[in-house]
Amino acid sequence: MRGELFRMDRVVFNPFSPLMLLFLFGLLILFGLAIILFPILFLTAIGATFTKLGFSWREALLILVLTLAGSFINIPVRTLESRAAPAYDRYVAMYGRLYRIPQPVRRTVLAVNVGGALIPLAISLYLLYDSVVLTGGYLLLELALAGVAVVTVVTKLVAQPVPGLGIATPFFIPPLAALFAALILSLFAGGVPEAAVIIAYVSGTLGTLIGADLLNLNHIAELGAPMASIGGAGTFDGIFLSGVIAALLA
Repeated sequence: MRGELFRMDRVVFNPFSPLMLLFLFGLLILFGLAIILFPILFLTAIGATFTKLGFSWREALLILVLTLAGSFINIPVRTLESRAAPAYDRYVAMYGRLYRIPQPVRRTVLAVNVGGALIPLAISLYLLYDSVVLTGGYLLLELALAGVAVVTVVTKLVAQPVPGLGIATPFFIPPLAALFAALILSLFAGGVPEAAVIIAYVSGTLGTLIGADLLNLNHIAELGAPMASIGGAGTFDGIFLSGVIAALLA
Protein backbone atom coordinates (compact mmCIF):
# COMPACT_ATOMS: atom_id res chain seq x y z
CA MET A 1 0.00 0.00 0.00
CA ARG A 2 1.54 3.23 -1.16
CA GLY A 3 2.39 5.83 1.44
CA GLU A 4 2.35 3.49 4.40
CA LEU A 5 5.50 2.89 6.40
CA PHE A 6 6.22 -0.61 7.60
CA ARG A 7 8.47 -1.17 10.63
CA MET A 8 10.13 -4.47 11.56
CA ASP A 9 11.25 -5.04 15.16
CA ARG A 10 14.59 -6.72 15.69
CA VAL A 11 14.29 -9.82 17.86
CA VAL A 12 17.29 -11.55 19.48
CA PHE A 13 16.61 -15.25 19.66
CA ASN A 14 18.38 -17.36 22.31
CA PRO A 15 18.90 -20.87 20.91
CA PHE A 16 19.47 -22.32 24.40
CA SER A 17 16.78 -22.80 26.98
CA PRO A 18 17.50 -21.72 30.57
CA LEU A 19 17.72 -25.40 31.53
CA MET A 20 20.33 -26.04 28.83
CA LEU A 21 22.34 -22.99 29.91
CA LEU A 22 22.26 -24.23 33.49
CA PHE A 23 23.42 -27.66 32.33
CA LEU A 24 26.31 -26.20 30.33
CA PHE A 25 27.30 -23.99 33.23
CA GLY A 26 27.31 -27.04 35.52
CA LEU A 27 29.55 -28.93 33.09
CA LEU A 28 31.95 -26.00 33.04
CA ILE A 29 32.13 -25.98 36.83
CA LEU A 30 32.67 -29.76 36.99
CA PHE A 31 35.42 -29.52 34.38
CA GLY A 32 37.15 -26.81 36.37
CA LEU A 33 36.86 -28.80 39.59
CA ALA A 34 38.26 -31.87 37.85
CA ILE A 35 41.31 -29.90 36.73
CA ILE A 36 41.87 -28.71 40.30
CA LEU A 37 41.00 -31.91 42.15
CA PHE A 38 42.80 -34.46 39.96
CA PRO A 39 46.34 -33.37 40.93
CA ILE A 40 45.28 -33.21 44.59
CA LEU A 41 43.76 -36.71 44.49
CA PHE A 42 46.75 -38.04 42.56
CA LEU A 43 49.26 -36.69 45.08
CA THR A 44 47.08 -37.83 47.99
CA ALA A 45 46.99 -41.36 46.59
CA ILE A 46 50.79 -41.37 46.29
CA GLY A 47 51.12 -40.16 49.87
CA ALA A 48 48.70 -42.83 51.08
CA THR A 49 50.74 -45.48 49.28
CA PHE A 50 53.95 -44.54 51.05
CA THR A 51 52.20 -44.48 54.43
CA LYS A 52 51.03 -48.04 53.73
CA LEU A 53 54.68 -48.90 53.16
CA GLY A 54 55.50 -47.69 56.67
CA PHE A 55 56.58 -44.11 56.01
CA SER A 56 55.12 -41.20 57.96
CA TRP A 57 53.15 -38.49 56.15
CA ARG A 58 56.12 -36.14 56.55
CA GLU A 59 58.44 -38.71 54.97
CA ALA A 60 55.88 -39.40 52.23
CA LEU A 61 55.68 -35.68 51.47
CA LEU A 62 59.46 -35.46 51.34
CA ILE A 63 59.62 -38.42 48.94
CA LEU A 64 56.99 -36.82 46.73
CA VAL A 65 58.78 -33.46 46.65
CA LEU A 66 62.11 -35.11 45.84
CA THR A 67 60.46 -37.20 43.13
CA LEU A 68 58.83 -34.17 41.51
CA ALA A 69 62.07 -32.18 41.67
CA GLY A 70 64.11 -35.14 40.45
CA SER A 71 61.81 -35.54 37.45
CA PHE A 72 63.64 -32.62 35.83
CA ILE A 73 67.10 -34.14 36.38
CA ASN A 74 68.53 -36.61 33.89
CA ILE A 75 72.02 -37.91 34.62
CA PRO A 76 73.85 -38.83 31.38
CA VAL A 77 75.47 -42.25 31.59
CA ARG A 78 76.95 -42.74 28.14
CA THR A 79 76.58 -41.76 24.50
CA LEU A 80 75.65 -44.47 22.02
CA GLU A 81 76.44 -44.41 18.32
CA SER A 82 73.07 -45.00 16.70
CA ARG A 83 72.91 -47.89 14.30
CA ALA A 84 70.89 -47.60 11.12
CA ALA A 85 67.23 -47.38 12.09
CA PRO A 86 64.50 -48.80 9.82
CA ALA A 87 62.23 -46.46 7.91
CA TYR A 88 59.11 -45.44 9.79
CA ASP A 89 56.20 -43.05 9.62
CA ARG A 90 56.24 -39.65 11.31
CA TYR A 91 53.48 -40.88 13.64
CA VAL A 92 52.99 -44.30 15.16
CA ALA A 93 50.06 -45.72 17.11
CA MET A 94 51.11 -47.69 20.17
CA TYR A 95 48.70 -49.12 22.75
CA GLY A 96 45.92 -46.75 21.73
CA ARG A 97 48.05 -43.60 21.72
CA LEU A 98 49.48 -41.65 18.77
CA TYR A 99 53.13 -40.67 19.12
CA ARG A 100 55.01 -38.16 16.99
CA ILE A 101 58.33 -39.62 15.89
CA PRO A 102 61.29 -37.22 15.52
CA GLN A 103 63.92 -37.57 12.83
CA PRO A 104 66.55 -40.20 13.71
CA VAL A 105 69.87 -38.92 15.02
CA ARG A 106 73.40 -40.31 14.87
CA ARG A 107 74.03 -40.32 18.60
CA THR A 108 71.76 -41.27 21.49
CA VAL A 109 72.45 -40.07 25.02
CA LEU A 110 71.58 -42.74 27.59
CA ALA A 111 70.53 -41.12 30.87
CA VAL A 112 68.95 -42.02 34.19
CA ASN A 113 66.17 -39.86 35.64
CA VAL A 114 66.47 -39.09 39.34
CA GLY A 115 62.76 -38.87 40.14
CA GLY A 116 61.55 -41.63 37.87
CA ALA A 117 64.27 -44.22 38.43
CA LEU A 118 66.85 -43.52 41.15
CA ILE A 119 64.42 -42.56 43.94
CA PRO A 120 62.06 -45.54 43.34
CA LEU A 121 65.14 -47.79 43.18
CA ALA A 122 66.44 -46.42 46.49
CA ILE A 123 63.03 -46.91 48.15
CA SER A 124 62.83 -50.49 46.87
CA LEU A 125 66.30 -51.33 48.18
CA TYR A 126 65.39 -49.80 51.54
CA LEU A 127 62.20 -51.88 51.70
CA LEU A 128 64.14 -55.03 50.86
CA TYR A 129 66.58 -54.28 53.67
CA ASP A 130 63.71 -53.41 56.02
CA SER A 131 61.94 -56.66 55.15
CA VAL A 132 64.88 -58.61 56.57
CA VAL A 133 64.76 -56.56 59.78
CA LEU A 134 60.97 -56.79 59.94
CA THR A 135 60.79 -60.57 59.73
CA GLY A 136 64.15 -61.41 61.23
CA GLY A 137 64.90 -63.57 58.21
CA TYR A 138 65.07 -63.66 54.44
CA LEU A 139 61.62 -65.07 53.66
CA LEU A 140 59.99 -61.74 52.72
CA LEU A 141 63.11 -60.75 50.77
CA GLU A 142 62.95 -63.97 48.76
CA LEU A 143 59.22 -63.51 48.09
CA ALA A 144 59.77 -59.94 46.94
CA LEU A 145 62.55 -61.03 44.58
CA ALA A 146 60.25 -63.76 43.23
CA GLY A 147 57.66 -61.06 42.52
CA VAL A 148 60.33 -58.99 40.77
CA ALA A 149 61.11 -61.97 38.54
CA VAL A 150 57.44 -62.41 37.62
CA VAL A 151 56.91 -58.75 36.74
CA THR A 152 60.21 -58.65 34.83
CA VAL A 153 59.12 -61.50 32.57
CA VAL A 154 55.64 -60.04 31.99
CA THR A 155 56.99 -56.55 31.29
CA LYS A 156 59.66 -57.84 28.94
CA LEU A 157 57.00 -59.66 26.91
CA VAL A 158 54.84 -56.55 26.40
CA ALA A 159 57.58 -53.89 26.06
CA GLN A 160 58.22 -52.83 22.48
CA PRO A 161 61.01 -50.62 21.10
CA VAL A 162 59.58 -47.73 19.04
CA PRO A 163 62.05 -46.16 16.56
CA GLY A 164 62.73 -42.52 17.35
CA LEU A 165 60.80 -42.69 20.62
CA GLY A 166 61.96 -45.31 23.13
CA ILE A 167 60.58 -48.39 24.89
CA ALA A 168 56.76 -48.39 24.98
CA THR A 169 54.95 -50.42 27.64
CA PRO A 170 51.20 -50.57 28.46
CA PHE A 171 51.01 -48.69 31.75
CA PHE A 172 48.46 -51.03 33.39
CA ILE A 173 50.12 -54.41 32.79
CA PRO A 174 53.20 -54.12 35.11
CA PRO A 175 51.18 -52.87 38.13
CA LEU A 176 48.53 -55.56 37.65
CA ALA A 177 51.22 -58.23 37.36
CA ALA A 178 52.85 -56.87 40.53
CA LEU A 179 49.50 -56.81 42.33
CA PHE A 180 48.60 -60.41 41.49
CA ALA A 181 52.12 -61.60 42.29
CA ALA A 182 52.00 -59.81 45.66
CA LEU A 183 48.58 -61.19 46.60
CA ILE A 184 49.69 -64.75 45.86
CA LEU A 185 53.22 -64.58 47.30
CA SER A 186 52.09 -62.81 50.48
CA LEU A 187 50.17 -65.97 51.40
CA PHE A 188 53.55 -67.58 52.12
CA ALA A 189 54.87 -64.65 54.19
CA GLY A 190 53.86 -66.09 57.53
CA GLY A 191 51.24 -63.52 58.42
CA VAL A 192 53.40 -60.38 58.06
CA PRO A 193 50.78 -57.61 57.61
CA GLU A 194 52.93 -55.40 55.34
CA ALA A 195 54.04 -58.29 53.13
CA ALA A 196 51.60 -57.73 50.23
CA VAL A 197 52.29 -53.98 50.04
CA ILE A 198 56.07 -54.39 50.17
CA ILE A 199 56.08 -57.17 47.56
CA ALA A 200 53.74 -55.16 45.32
CA TYR A 201 55.85 -51.99 45.40
CA VAL A 202 59.21 -53.70 44.99
CA SER A 203 57.91 -56.01 42.25
CA GLY A 204 56.26 -53.18 40.33
CA THR A 205 59.27 -50.89 40.57
CA LEU A 206 62.18 -53.25 40.01
CA GLY A 207 60.27 -55.52 37.63
CA THR A 208 59.41 -52.60 35.36
CA LEU A 209 62.93 -51.18 35.58
CA ILE A 210 64.52 -54.49 34.61
CA GLY A 211 61.92 -55.77 32.14
CA ALA A 212 61.21 -52.56 30.25
CA ASP A 213 64.52 -50.70 30.44
CA LEU A 214 67.55 -52.79 31.39
CA LEU A 215 66.67 -55.82 29.27
CA ASN A 216 66.08 -53.56 26.26
CA LEU A 217 69.31 -51.55 26.45
CA ASN A 218 70.61 -53.43 23.42
CA HIS A 219 67.81 -51.84 21.35
CA ILE A 220 68.55 -48.25 22.40
CA ALA A 221 71.17 -47.68 19.69
CA GLU A 222 68.68 -48.86 17.04
CA LEU A 223 65.96 -46.36 17.94
CA GLY A 224 67.59 -43.20 16.60
CA ALA A 225 66.23 -41.14 19.51
CA PRO A 226 68.23 -38.10 20.71
CA MET A 227 67.93 -39.23 24.35
CA ALA A 228 66.85 -42.40 26.08
CA SER A 229 66.17 -41.64 29.73
CA ILE A 230 65.44 -44.48 32.14
CA GLY A 231 62.49 -43.26 34.20
CA GLY A 232 62.43 -40.05 32.16
CA ALA A 233 58.73 -39.36 32.70
CA GLY A 234 59.28 -38.81 36.42
CA THR A 235 56.12 -39.28 38.51
CA PHE A 236 54.29 -40.41 35.38
CA ASP A 237 56.91 -42.96 34.41
CA GLY A 238 56.08 -46.65 34.42
CA ILE A 239 58.79 -47.43 36.99
CA PHE A 240 57.34 -45.00 39.53
CA LEU A 241 53.65 -45.60 38.81
CA SER A 242 53.87 -49.40 38.65
CA GLY A 243 55.14 -49.61 42.20
CA VAL A 244 52.72 -46.97 43.55
CA ILE A 245 49.60 -48.38 41.87
CA ALA A 246 50.41 -51.98 42.81
CA ALA A 247 51.12 -51.07 46.45
CA LEU A 248 48.00 -48.87 46.69
CA LEU A 249 45.77 -51.71 45.46
CA ALA A 250 47.46 -54.45 47.49
